[in-house]
Amino acid sequence: MNHQIPNLLLVLSVFSYFSCFLVLVPVNAEVFLSIDCGSSSLKPHTDYNSIVWVADDPYIQTGETHEVMIDAPDVEAWDSRVMSTLRAFPTPKKNCYSIDIDDKAKDSTSTTKVERFLVRASFYYGNYDNKFSPPTFNLQFNGNSWSQIVTDQDNIIYAEMVFALNKGNNINICLAQTQPDHIPFISALEVRSLNDPYAYSYINRNHPLFFFERFAFGTSTTIRYPQDDLDRIWAPFQTNIRVRSNSLYRNVNIDEAKSLESLSASLKKLIEIKNSNLSSPPVAFLRYNYDGPPNAILKTHLSSSEKLSYTGVSDPKVPINHNAYFSEATRLNSTQKRSFNNKLDGVDIRPSGPVTPLFGYAIEVLIFNVTSFATSSSYSIDFVRTKDSNLPPLINAIEGYTVGDKLVQGTNSSDDWNGDPCLPSPYTWDWVACSSDADSPRVTALYLNDLRLVGTLPDFSDMDALDAIDLHNNSLTGEIPDFFGILPKLRVPNLADNNFSGTIPLLLSNNVNLKLK
Repeated sequence: MNHQIPNLLLVLSVFSYFSCFLVLVPVNAEVFLSIDCGSSSLKPHTDYNSIVWVADDPYIQTGETHEVMIDAPDVEAWDSRVMSTLRAFPTPKKNCYSIDIDDKAKDSTSTTKVERFLVRASFYYGNYDNKFSPPTFNLQFNGNSWSQIVTDQDNIIYAEMVFALNKGNNINICLAQTQPDHIPFISALEVRSLNDPYAYSYINRNHPLFFFERFAFGTSTTIRYPQDDLDRIWAPFQTNIRVRSNSLYRNVNIDEAKSLESLSASLKKLIEIKNSNLSSPPVAFLRYNYDGPPNAILKTHLSSSEKLSYTGVSDPKVPINHNAYFSEATRLNSTQKRSFNNKLDGVDIRPSGPVTPLFGYAIEVLIFNVTSFATSSSYSIDFVRTKDSNLPPLINAIEGYTVGDKLVQGTNSSDDWNGDPCLPSPYTWDWVACSSDADSPRVTALYLNDLRLVGTLPDFSDMDALDAIDLHNNSLTGEIPDFFGILPKLRVPNLADNNFSGTIPLLLSNNVNLKLK
């Protein structure tokens, strides 16, 4: 690493070296960004889904690039070339990708403002370090906790969320080390703007959605972009898919799933689910094409004679929510009727009423807090044929997600940082101190001593919560800035052992509260 920093914004340069690359590259307002982490290619790469991948150098400066030693699995939706490289972060404890969303992703040709973004991070260990020891670490975004990532030797792990960019123009995705010798890494990072204003808008924009599954039934192939404009990944329910979803609340191991052919009458224990027993009752609402499901999922379905059952396993941590999609693949004649009720452990889920699928449209049933009435270690969502129906129930697709805590405001904007230096706690950057405000803390100290820094100091007088600045034992040049004397809380600026020129500004020498070193 070259420590000879030219005469520019020194503080930004230092921040870049120790955490995030802050020379932000604007992303087009219609955001569809696919980052191939660790790639050395100078040219974009287009995969078989027509997705264009770019190298990650413009979005991060820290870390080490590696190639995997075990070939990535050749599975749909994940490009093996992208999975063949990664970026690892042996130091420091938190490293961040910074993506600048130009004008808050407002399309220059449209008056529609993007409400939410879908972000997906993928991880393929592939024994890149020849240690046969897949690491565990934390994933964060914009100062918020996202997920604990538990990687696997030769399976692809991914995490996916949807959130609203309520503050600023930057999306910061950070990887934080949580255990000694567990080096965080990342293989791919994808950011998509959800330009459909209705998509997931029933969840308050101050809360993120963490998705742990998305299945399309009756299909043998994965559905994603370009079939889904929002580039959600709808996995077929089948065997031999070496991909797992990973979140704080969910692991999806499709390797262990049964094939569709073996599911004659029910969806039996698709995967393990962690959820909670809370006092608020489960509720369901009907919507039509609400979350913009792709047409491809409307053409296939799974059916049963009397009822379909979706079974989950309870663990009292967080409520689980599901979106179930239903559509007729063919137009019914006047003598045919398909109608079914939604039940949780045999009890009707209100107030949605019976579902009557339509041809060419998706009826979406939003089922919130499905585990609130669970009386045992498992629960069952049943779709049961009504008495006047002469056709069995069906299901086309289902999503599962949890709702995260309220989004924090992040480190106070007066400090003008990216890749939040203070949040989430306890993952504060090593060389800063922060106030105790859990929502919008301030940077209160900079410890930049002994870093062999070269250059002149920029004006960071807006960081008016600083009470200590330690810059000693570097090679800083130029005059000592007089703004040190107007920082209202600054008490101990240590500028010793540098190459400053000129005299000490009067604002400093006359400030009786300062103890200049």
